[in-house]
Amino acid sequence: MTLLESVLSKRLRLPINREKTAVARPRARKFLGYTVTTSRKLKVAPQSLRRLQGRIRALCRQARGWRLDRLIETLRPIIRGWIAYFQLSEVKVAFVRLDEWLRRRLRCILWRQWKRPLTRQRRLMALGLDPDRAHRSAYNGRGPWWNAGASHMNQAIPLAWLRRRGLMSFLDQYQRLKRTS
Repeated sequence: MTLLESVLSKRLRLPINREKTAVARPRARKFLGYTVTTSRKLKVAPQSLRRLQGRIRALCRQARGWRLDRLIETLRPIIRGWIAYFQLSEVKVAFVRLDEWLRRRLRCILWRQWKRPLTRQRRLMALGLDPDRAHRSAYNGRGPWWNAGASHMNQAIPLAWLRRRGLMSFLDQYQRLKRTS
């Protein structure tokens, strides 16, 4: 660090910010939201993923009482912009995990909006679950996040159902941008 500092400040006359500058392995540092893997590929930094998830969580909290379609419409520009920024990433696992997390989050919102077990049972039956399974699922006594990841919600609200309402996939947008570039 001392050698780097002397070269940059004396020869190149560049100011050094001690708080931001560090000498470390590339995979241990974050630069513009990216990190470098051990195989020298760019991937989205974990801090960037957490920041996006926090932003979506805050939006979902603010959107309590909104119709799901309205929330999805609000999420679309966020997803589109985030993917446009991180299209240089060569590791797509982050996008797959974000898709799974977002779908579960939306199912959790629906579960909370249905509030009462009888309403949940009726909605699940209307979405195609058999009455016995809908009854057991609605009265299982577990929390919204658990139910959002359970097989009854995945069967009642599949990916196709969410896409018909306008949900964009992080992975699909990423692959679309990769094809065009």
